[in-house]
Amino acid sequence: MSLTRRDFTRRSAATGAGIALAGTVGALATAPGALAAGGEAAEGEYGAVAHTDGHEGHDGHHHGVGYGPLVDDPKGLLALPAGFSYRVITYTGRTTLESGESTPSNHDGTATFEGPRGATLLVNNHEIGGARTKAKYPVPLTEGLVYDPAAAGGCTVVEVRRDGQVAEWVGIAGTATNCAGGRTPWDTWLTCEETEDKAGANGMTKDHGYVFEVDPADRRANREPKPIKAFGRYAHEAVVIDPKRGHAYLTEDASGPNGLLYRWTPPQGFHHGRGKLRTLADDAGVLQATKCFDSGGRFVDDLSRATQIGTVYGVDWVDVPDRDARTVSVRKQFADGEVTRARKLEGMWWADGGTYIVSSFAREESPVQHDGQVWFYDPKRRTLTLKVLLGVNADPSDASGAGAFDGPDNITVSPYGGLVIAEDGNGIQHLFGATDSGRTYPIARNELNIGTEQEPEYSEFTGVTFSPDGRTLYANIQTPGIMLAITGPWKRQRSN
Repeated sequence: MSLTRRDFTRRSAATGAGIALAGTVGALATAPGALAAGGEAAEGEYGAVAHTDGHEGHDGHHHGVGYGPLVDDPKGLLALPAGFSYRVITYTGRTTLESGESTPSNHDGTATFEGPRGATLLVNNHEIGGARTKAKYPVPLTEGLVYDPAAAGGCTVVEVRRDGQVAEWVGIAGTATNCAGGRTPWDTWLTCEETEDKAGANGMTKDHGYVFEVDPADRRANREPKPIKAFGRYAHEAVVIDPKRGHAYLTEDASGPNGLLYRWTPPQGFHHGRGKLRTLADDAGVLQATKCFDSGGRFVDDLSRATQIGTVYGVDWVDVPDRDARTVSVRKQFADGEVTRARKLEGMWWADGGTYIVSSFAREESPVQHDGQVWFYDPKRRTLTLKVLLGVNADPSDASGAGAFDGPDNITVSPYGGLVIAEDGNGIQHLFGATDSGRTYPIARNELNIGTEQEPEYSEFTGVTFSPDGRTLYANIQTPGIMLAITGPWKRQRSN
C-alpha cells in the first residue's frame, strides 16, 4: 500500500514535528575532520603501525569520540591513529591471481563473508569501463565466467586465510564499470554496472547497465553469468535487499537529469536464495522510482533541497515504464513532477530495519549545493530521513586539521556504533566515522600521491566493510588499486 501525501501529512501533524525514527544511528551532523601529523612509524614490507607524540588534533578525540589524531605514514600510503596498523592485501601490478595474471585495477565496492577454516572471503568490484583494449589491468577472461569478452571490468574473490596467506581469483569477468553493489542476506554479492553502454558502444558486444550475482563460496555457481534484467538497465551504483520483505533497493549514479532511487518488488510466490535471482524473467516483479513529499504534502523534486538534519520525507513509488531502457534511459522516462531525483546516489547499507543511502554531493545540477548527504529509508513507515549533511567544503586540500569531510561514497554500519564512510571528494581523501549524536572523526587518510609534487592528487577510498568478526576494517584505494586491512584498538563510540 502506498503512503499518500494525505496519510503522511496527517501522521506528521499527529506527532508535532514529524516522525521519530529509532535505530543505531541517530541524527548525524557535520563536524570538521581533523588531520594531525605524528611521530615515528614502524613498518613491515606491506604495512605500517602508527605511533604518536601525544598531541591531539581537532578530531573529537578530546571529547571521547574517535581514536585520536592521524599519524603520518613514512611509507607514504595510509595515515592512521596511534596503535592502528594496516596490511596490503592486494595491489594492482604487484600481487597476482591464482592464474598468474595481475590483480585487476580500479578497486571499488567490497563485502566480506565467512570462509572455510576461519578464512575471510571478500568480493571486490573492479570499476573498469570503456573498451577492454584500453585497460592496462583488466579482469582476466576466465573461461565460463565471461559475460561480454569486450568488457574489462568484473569482480575478484579474495581469500584471507587464518595464517595470513592470501589467494585471489576471478568471480565474474566481461562486465563494465562495476561500482558499489551490495551483500545479500543469503551470503552472495550483487555487483552493479555503472554504465548505460549498449552493444556497439566502446566495442561492447552486449548491452550493459545490469546487476549480476557472484557467489564467493561456490565457483561453479558463477559460471555462465546472467544479468538480473528485472532490476533494470541504468547506471547502477549500489543495491540492498530487505531480508524481511524481499524488496531490492537500488541507487543510480547519473546526471543530466539526476539519478533516482529505485525499489524492486518480487513477483508473488518468489523466494530469495542462492541462485534464485538468475531464474527471474526479464520483466519479473515491479520496478519503481521514488516520489517524495514533505510534511505539508508538497512534492520534493530533488533530495538536495533538504538543508536540516532530521528532515523527514514521505515516500511513494512510481512504476518504471521501460526498465530495460530500450530507447530512452530509465531516469529520462519521467517528466518533471513525477519523481524525486538526487545528485550522485552512491553507496547503501542495510541495518536498523532499513537502508542508509548516500548522495555524494550536489553542485551544478542540483537546486541546493552541498558536499554530501546520508539518508535512512524506513520501509515500514515509508519515510526518508536525513541523517548526515555535509556543507560545501571550502578547502578540501587543507590538511591542517580545520578542514571538513566531503564527497561521501561507499558506506557501512560499524559494529562499534555509527557509520564508517569512504570519501570520494576533492583534495585530501579519508575514511571517517560518524557517531549517533553527530560527531565525525577521521579513521584513515590516503597519503599516496598519484599526481605531482606541484599538483598532488589522491585517489578515492572505496569498499569500506568490516570483517565478519568485526576486528578488521577493509577498504580500498581505487587508484592504482590497493586493498587494505586495518586493525587496532576498536572501541564502542560514545553517542554524545
